Amino acid sequence: MSPTGATASHAHTVNHLAMSTPGWLRDNVDTLVGVPLRILLVVVGAAIVRAVAKKAISRVVQRILQPPEAESEPRRSGRGPAVLARDRSRANERREQRARTIGSVLSSIVTIVVAVMGVAMVLDQIGIALGPLLASAGVVGLAIGFGAQSLVADYLSGMLIMLEDQYGVGDSVDLGEAIGEVEHVGLRLTQVRDLNGGLWHIRNGEILRVRNDSQEWARAVLDVSVAHESNLDTVFDVLERTGRELREEPRFKDVLLEDPSVWGVQSLDPDGVVVRLAVKTAPLQQWGVTRELRRRVKEALTGAGIDIPFPQRTVWMRSDEELPDVPAQRTGPVRR
Repeated sequence: MSPTGATASHAHTVNHLAMSTPGWLRDNVDTLVGVPLRILLVVVGAAIVRAVAKKAISRVVQRILQPPEAESEPRRSGRGPAVLARDRSRANERREQRARTIGSVLSSIVTIVVAVMGVAMVLDQIGIALGPLLASAGVVGLAIGFGAQSLVADYLSGMLIMLEDQYGVGDSVDLGEAIGEVEHVGLRLTQVRDLNGGLWHIRNGEILRVRNDSQEWARAVLDVSVAHESNLDTVFDVLERTGRELREEPRFKDVLLEDPSVWGVQSLDPDGVVVRLAVKTAPLQQWGVTRELRRRVKEALTGAGIDIPFPQRTVWMRSDEELPDVPAQRTGPVRR
């Protein structure tokens, strides 16, 4: 080919590309401009949704951190409604722990959900089929779910414990074998310090029932045993007077939520008559009130001349003449 022909062919190719380029741009403008723009909109929308959700979670956390009206207002004396009477530092610690844990979990859930949805929408815009990916993710999630059922149950139970405020730091609880004071509540584990100082670590998924002695109010119950010969009316008067005197003292005025009442005869034992005295107290104060009532009741009954019974046993003694004859036992070497 001559140089002139080659030059003409090259010029024709350049002119053809120059003429076809605008058409190609028009045909692929959606790929070059629309897809990146939609991906950008997806990312911006995901960021906005996450920010709004985080703000809503922060409001929920702040609401949890605010003390209830019952704790912020001073407590009135008299027979008013029982209120939650905890140590303020413990109550604040408990509230902060719940708020911090719930806020962290909700933030993580929102971040994961928004991120997964954003990635799926971006992949859809690029043109990657989501069906096989979703099927594979479903199989993997199913396998993980079967393999970690106890772990999932622990986290779900811990979340419900915190949301429902079943117990918290500083509460005295009975979780079955573990009985004591709660020191930490997590999403997976609850730590309880028993009376002997042992620290129990209980998985939340294994907690089937809880007895909380620290919520709203408690009751001090004292069973007093008196002799069968005692006048029960006098015993009732002594117990009621002792209970009223205890509540009138300044240091027990806010601890006892009502006047102690005598419930009556609880049982008839071989050694005496058991009379029950009960009073509603502030949470975690029932044991101290019971000890103080026991001391005062002992002194009051002694002052009133009422005997506290002791185990009675009847022994029959017979003379040697009345004993039956017992043959003498032979003793000798032991043969093997």
